[in-house]
Amino acid sequence: MTLTILGMMILAYLIGSIPFGYLIVKISTGKDIRTIQSGRTGTTNSMRAAGFFAGLGTIIFDITKGAVAVVLARQLPPFESPWLLITIPLLVIIGHNYSIFMIGKNEFGRIKLGGGAGGAPCLGGALGLWWPSAVLILFIGAIIYYFIGYASVATMSVALTSTIIFAFMAISFGVSWAYSLYGVVAEGLLVISLRPNIQRLKEGTERLHGLRNRKSKQSPSNQ
Repeated sequence: MTLTILGMMILAYLIGSIPFGYLIVKISTGKDIRTIQSGRTGTTNSMRAAGFFAGLGTIIFDITKGAVAVVLARQLPPFESPWLLITIPLLVIIGHNYSIFMIGKNEFGRIKLGGGAGGAPCLGGALGLWWPSAVLILFIGAIIYYFIGYASVATMSVALTSTIIFAFMAISFGVSWAYSLYGVVAEGLLVISLRPNIQRLKEGTERLHGLRNRKSKQSPSNQ
């Protein structure tokens, strides 16, 4: 049983490590996404590097990573425990953010593992744990992205909304609190990966998207 648990956990990390954004951009344009703006392999940077459909493909595959890993784990008896099951999507997020396939060096010449910010696989994890939650999470994230205009805030909202939904389910229907803990830990992972963005939010220099970006371009000061 221990080997089963360990094997599934390693598999979850490896599934998360598949850099779909890097692969899609590389195949479609020949560019290395790590050299473009944030250098992340997630949806937003894929869209910057290769356009809308590259971003769309990236988010679909990255969501799928989280969901598939949870579905696979559910087939194994040890993962009938919600407390053990939630480790799987968390490991997918870790793999996504720190991919073994994205080894590089930082500005100090030290080895680092590249990846994304974790929003899409976090959504995929929620989808695998309880699929209706993903509908509300995606809706709220899209609203934040379009009207508030910050991709980083939309990303962090994924785990926060997941936490709230699963906490409500635990209080109202007796669902295990483990699922809400998934959201809490995932939020921590997302915040860690988004530290540069959070700093830019504080400084007022974070990039705008959606409606606010359109309005800022149309303002008299930009004409």
